[in-house]
Amino acid sequence: MTAQKQKRVLLLKPRGFCAGVVRAVDIVKIALDTFGAPIYVRKEIVHNSYVVDDLRQKGAIFVNELDEVPEGKRVIYSAHGVSPAVRERAKERGLKVIDATCPLVTKVHVEAIKFAKQGYSLVLVGHRDHEEVEGTQGEAPDVTQVVSTVEEVDQLVVPDPERVAYLTQTTLSLDEAKYMIEALKKKFPKIVGPHAQDICYATENRQTAVKNVAHGADLVLVVGSRNSSNSNRLVEVSMNIGTTSYLIDSAKDIQPEWLEGRGRVAITAGASAPEVLVQEVVAYLQGKGYGDVDEVEVMPENVRFGLPPEIVQAIASAPGAQTVRA
Repeated sequence: MTAQKQKRVLLLKPRGFCAGVVRAVDIVKIALDTFGAPIYVRKEIVHNSYVVDDLRQKGAIFVNELDEVPEGKRVIYSAHGVSPAVRERAKERGLKVIDATCPLVTKVHVEAIKFAKQGYSLVLVGHRDHEEVEGTQGEAPDVTQVVSTVEEVDQLVVPDPERVAYLTQTTLSLDEAKYMIEALKKKFPKIVGPHAQDICYATENRQTAVKNVAHGADLVLVVGSRNSSNSNRLVEVSMNIGTTSYLIDSAKDIQPEWLEGRGRVAITAGASAPEVLVQEVVAYLQGKGYGDVDEVEVMPENVRFGLPPEIVQAIASAPGAQTVRA
């Protein structure tokens, strides 16, 4: 009876789309409006199946590699970034490139180039098969090693232990990165890192919101796709606090038994999950008796990124062009 009285939804804020995702999705939509379909996109523009399917219906064609794009056509790089080898291949094939790489990922690429030029061995903390890690490693492949666990840190061998630098994937768990960096500093006392952490503001903010609310919830539902790194990390953060959490693509994934005996259900969303899916989850829970919905804002988030110059220029030169907010 008590659980029945306490049925309540805690809607975490910030949640969902970050500035880099908004920018990347806008770039595809504007490119389709300006140039017309088809527009080719290398890899998923962001890691969310709903977003990708929506853009596919609007005329975007998603490819795994540039060789699938007809010569001379227009292609958009995903928000996760690409390696110099990919950029070179685009030139060889005469492709018209629009770069939707998140500026915070570009920051890590710039750091990799800088450290490599200064003669450092690079350790990139991240998930080996993630597109962002592949792109960053590609900036200095001969001197970069990827580590995903503390055990892998222990096994690292570098030419000069006194000339080592580390970088991290932008979507790691804060705690995971902390342990890895501590292990690196223990193994290489003179290791250097970026001036500001590589983990992006949106990843940090969403994890902080979960940490602030999960202990007072009976269940945490994270809206996001399976291949979304930052969404998976939100589930881990909640579970590490001791609150059961599930990753769901949409309300259709919710199993009724998850709600049994659980009064306070917190909802958040990964940085690539659209708000429409969050609202569907809220509506589903309201249909199950969770009438009270409290939005819990842990911190404000007002970051915006400008559009890339190739998009701004294309719009400016398009027939009937209007002023575009860059």
